[in-house]
Amino acid sequence: MAPATQQDRAGSTENGSIGPHPSFIRVANPYIFEQTLQEAMAVIGVNEAKEDNIRLQGVTWIDSVRKALQLPIRTYNTACVYYHKFRLVQVDSDYNYIDAAAAALFTACKIEDTLKKSREILCAAYNLKFATPAEHLSPDDPIFEGPSKTIIGLERLMLEDSGFDFRNRYPQRLLIKLVKHLNLDKDTVGKTAYSMSLDLYRTFAPLKQTTSTMAISCVELAARLCDPDLTTFPTGHGFDYKKWCTSREEIMETLLDLLDLYTHHRVSTVVGNDWPLDTFIAIRIRLNQEASSKNYPRYTNWTNKKTAMNGVKASNGTKASPKSPLFERKATHSPYSPSTNGAGGRVIERARDGTMRFMLDGERARDEKDIVAEYFKEEYEEYEVEVERSSRYDR
Repeated sequence: MAPATQQDRAGSTENGSIGPHPSFIRVANPYIFEQTLQEAMAVIGVNEAKEDNIRLQGVTWIDSVRKALQLPIRTYNTACVYYHKFRLVQVDSDYNYIDAAAAALFTACKIEDTLKKSREILCAAYNLKFATPAEHLSPDDPIFEGPSKTIIGLERLMLEDSGFDFRNRYPQRLLIKLVKHLNLDKDTVGKTAYSMSLDLYRTFAPLKQTTSTMAISCVELAARLCDPDLTTFPTGHGFDYKKWCTSREEIMETLLDLLDLYTHHRVSTVVGNDWPLDTFIAIRIRLNQEASSKNYPRYTNWTNKKTAMNGVKASNGTKASPKSPLFERKATHSPYSPSTNGAGGRVIERARDGTMRFMLDGERARDEKDIVAEYFKEEYEEYEVEVERSSRYDR
């Protein structure tokens, strides 16, 4: 390697840095809570109605193509999670939701070792539009050449926006064990809870909750639907939530997220059309009464900022508007995005000045930053020097 020239040294001095850039470190977030989700959506600038529409359409596309390709349920779970994380960073106007959903499914196939080519995914989605086999195309058709390159390009963004975090959660396996453990009817409660676990990925609950929380919430809501008196499912003090590493507050948040989906978007769900709307509303009322009597928050892990909240609280069952003082933030970038160049910025934009590195261990990343910071401290030493100044008459 050639030695640095004097011009390079001068440039580094002008930028205020000495030596190579220490690089940026991004730690993957296995859980993203509701407050961060709302802040990210507010920074991106998408309204709630449009966000719900794009999210439901994308997950519906993933589910239909997944069934056409006969992919397992774990691939569906992973694809939905990557689709949600992608939309927390990228602006909706920068991409088509179908391309994002196809890229998420393509990435999930690689992660879950259910390999499918991008052309096969596009071909399966195209053939779903036609009922007769005579109109179906093969994956080698030239019509899929352009979209295939788009999906491959979005795959890199999917991995970057997720922080290269391949730790995924699958509540279906625990859900089946829980139904057997509680001696519930597998034909009614079991099948309903399993279908609810698919609808759960149409919400942001998989980003916020653990596997046990999602499984218990689906089983409880299914039990409430099949038995209005709820004599077959232990709730409250009769169920040991600590044994399952969860809490009643987290279960309540997941239940209300599901009920929001079933009361406002029944057509786009699997279970919503099987039950009347009044049934979901009645369950919602009982859960709200329980939450009010025991002072359960609507969203767990919510930090109230006095300067930003200005006395505004997120009430039970409602969401704070992005125009409220809750979202008056000095920063202009998404709190979930690694970029600092505005909403929807990508990792590359920040990595222009240095290398972007992805890590899973947050403690290790903090220790490394502390060690590196010692070599980039600017220390100054003050001292006085007496200088004799000659008079102008001595010239």
